[in-house]
Amino acid sequence: MKPEYTRNSRLCHRLLTATVAAAAILMTALFVTPAETQIKVKMATLVPEGTSWATTIKEAGEKWKKISNGRVTMNIYWGSVSGDDPDVVRKMRLGTLHAGLLTSVGLAEIDKSVYALGVPMMYSSYDEVYGVLEKMRPKLEASIENKGFIVLNWVDGGWIHYFTQKPVATPDDLKKLKLFAWENDTDSIDILKSMGFNPQPMPTAEIATALQTGRINAVPLSPQAAVITQYYNYAKNMTDLNLELLVGATVIDKRTWNKIPTDLHAPLLQVMQETGKKLRDEIRKSGERDVDEMKKRGLNVVPIDTKAREAWVKVAESAYPKLRDRIVGAEAFDEAMKYRDDYRKRAGTVK
Repeated sequence: MKPEYTRNSRLCHRLLTATVAAAAILMTALFVTPAETQIKVKMATLVPEGTSWATTIKEAGEKWKKISNGRVTMNIYWGSVSGDDPDVVRKMRLGTLHAGLLTSVGLAEIDKSVYALGVPMMYSSYDEVYGVLEKMRPKLEASIENKGFIVLNWVDGGWIHYFTQKPVATPDDLKKLKLFAWENDTDSIDILKSMGFNPQPMPTAEIATALQTGRINAVPLSPQAAVITQYYNYAKNMTDLNLELLVGATVIDKRTWNKIPTDLHAPLLQVMQETGKKLRDEIRKSGERDVDEMKKRGLNVVPIDTKAREAWVKVAESAYPKLRDRIVGAEAFDEAMKYRDDYRKRAGTVK
């Protein structure tokens, strides 16, 4: 009987050990607080790595890590690695990405009323755009949150101009060229075609090759973005016309944000607000400087006289009814126009 007794004792010992170990694991799991859970935020942006903008964004990620004692880290996917902005939004919804520094094209995948801040020829200064944004921001951010995203900051990429392979001074000049358009932006493409332009939809990753092969010979771009992407090497003319401000924002998926301990929300948000301001200040200062640098490398700035400017305004305003109904949305368009006019009255710049 002794061998049987020994075997039973060993079996009981093993069961007891396993039970104690399981209990220990369970107790550890129960007493680990959310604050001890590491959260890796995967963020994508069209900004290329190695640029001054990228350095500023990286600094924000380092600050998040320091403030959270390593509990919240930011993994950044640069350039078009994760696709264009609409692709980034789709991946955030799927959960394969968690955050994105987006242009208005990406933000419009969440709430198209953001396009009210970038209506061509509607605004004449940074202050006008940001004056309107400040009025629209509470409602716009609430709408974006209701759709599953938190706005961490607002940024811009500078004033969009046309960079072309042949000089463009008037709308008729541009109509002769093949113009880059965002892939799948069907409403904008239809409107451009109805106005006599020749949009060529494609991913942004194909712009450089398309300029070199002749698929396109015109691209709307800010001087700051032209320098960062080096597209101006293939489109040596820049129309001296502020078409619209390239508005953007950094957003994070609400599910991911809610996983971050609430005591970290305010300091992490403050970091992103400061980062947004730093990017905006840097971009405002760099516009003329970047144009001067490109001129040294062969860029031709095409002047716009009063008559030509009036032609651009007339063409843009002729599209406003369609932009209002199909792109922006009537409510947001009308609000933006009202806030812009109010701003101009207060500033004494009524036109």
